Amino acid sequence: MAKAKTAYVCTECGADYSKWMGQCTACQAWNTVSEVRGISGNGKASRGARFDGFAGSLSSVQSLDSVSLSEQSRISSGMQELDRVLGGGLVEGSAILMGGHPGAGKSTLLLQTVCQLAGQYPALYVTGEESLQQVAMRAKRLGLPTGDLKILSETSVERIVQIVETEKPRILVVDSIQVMHVSDIESAPGSVSQVRESAAFLTRMAKQTGTILFLVGHVTKDGSLAGPKVLEHMIDCSILLEGSSDSRYRTLRGIKNRFGAVNELGVFAMLEQGLKEVKNPSAIFLNRGEEAAPGSVVMVVWEGTRPMLIEIQALVDVAQGGYPRRVAVGLDQNRLAMLLAVLHRHGGMHIADQDVFVNVVGGVKVNETSADLALLASIVSSFRDRALPQDLVIFGEVGLSGEIRPVPSGQERVYEASKHGFTRALVPKANVPRKPIENMKVIAVSKLSDALQALDDL
Repeated sequence: MAKAKTAYVCTECGADYSKWMGQCTACQAWNTVSEVRGISGNGKASRGARFDGFAGSLSSVQSLDSVSLSEQSRISSGMQELDRVLGGGLVEGSAILMGGHPGAGKSTLLLQTVCQLAGQYPALYVTGEESLQQVAMRAKRLGLPTGDLKILSETSVERIVQIVETEKPRILVVDSIQVMHVSDIESAPGSVSQVRESAAFLTRMAKQTGTILFLVGHVTKDGSLAGPKVLEHMIDCSILLEGSSDSRYRTLRGIKNRFGAVNELGVFAMLEQGLKEVKNPSAIFLNRGEEAAPGSVVMVVWEGTRPMLIEIQALVDVAQGGYPRRVAVGLDQNRLAMLLAVLHRHGGMHIADQDVFVNVVGGVKVNETSADLALLASIVSSFRDRALPQDLVIFGEVGLSGEIRPVPSGQERVYEASKHGFTRALVPKANVPRKPIENMKVIAVSKLSDALQALDDL
């Protein structure tokens, strides 16, 4: 038997090294280079056979204009929110990686999906962490149709591929990729080499057979997918299911998608019958009190291909202990500190001796800059202890020189706010709708000082 080769791979970027290093020279990350045991088989012949045609069937060189441009057929998952995140449905031969914290509902969502699809398409659910009885009990508790779904308890990738060749399922779920292992790799399941080789083996099989592959992946403390970073490069679509255990709502966000737009957001509610899709997310995020409170304002963010109305709250109080705190939940904390500096320089408000706490209601994470103006408005409202009107919606990006910059799809945001009963909107000047909207007063601003004056006049 040939001696197994040893290499060292960076778990962040996948760079290879001949010896261990404290810092990866490719991505500059520290303590990410780990040992990887190579294949202990008969060398180049077996390795070459395993990696032939990774992206599908083998083909010859051809010109780009001769490639067929026919659209790939899609299969509806039965859930509009899941189809939205996936870009319109399931694509044949695609590999989809679903990540999330323990208890977020990854297995529940996939079990609901494949149980509904099993009546129309052959489906196989492979569980490596739970027993068959546990999966069956969950399906019974959720009231799912189980007569057509086939289930398997297995962790060997070679064995799974053999069964797939026999059963020929249209949809395959592997739960989870961290417990799968390839016999040629000597390291333990969950290691960098095992996760990478197992994912590559299953992805190649899915593309060559046209099988829709779902891989379940765990996440680390900071919310990133556990295992090597190259795992995200192998698959076609990466989606992340987020939600704390004390909240009934879960958000499904697209991180990578070769067949659709990224940053799409799907919202689900965790009920006794499983995950139920929320088709109007703005309604649950706008569950406000009857009386207006200082520090509360509604903003319009753009998630993927649709606008969403979300409430943002701020609390400004005198710092205790001499060291003011800056806490942001659902927003970038560094951007909060930057906007506070802009507010002081161009708004004339001194809050360096104040604690500032901001929170996005509903547990949603806002990454776009259109929340800047609404964030500053909520901070000013709390600092002055003056409530803003409940029929007011705000959005816009704030620059370092105090200018209010336009945001994409500004007119669509105003129309969405009008549909939900808002009658006033504070928006950048370039985002004012060309045609007046019935029962909607649009206030256009171009500088931060103008926005603060408009808030005083309300």
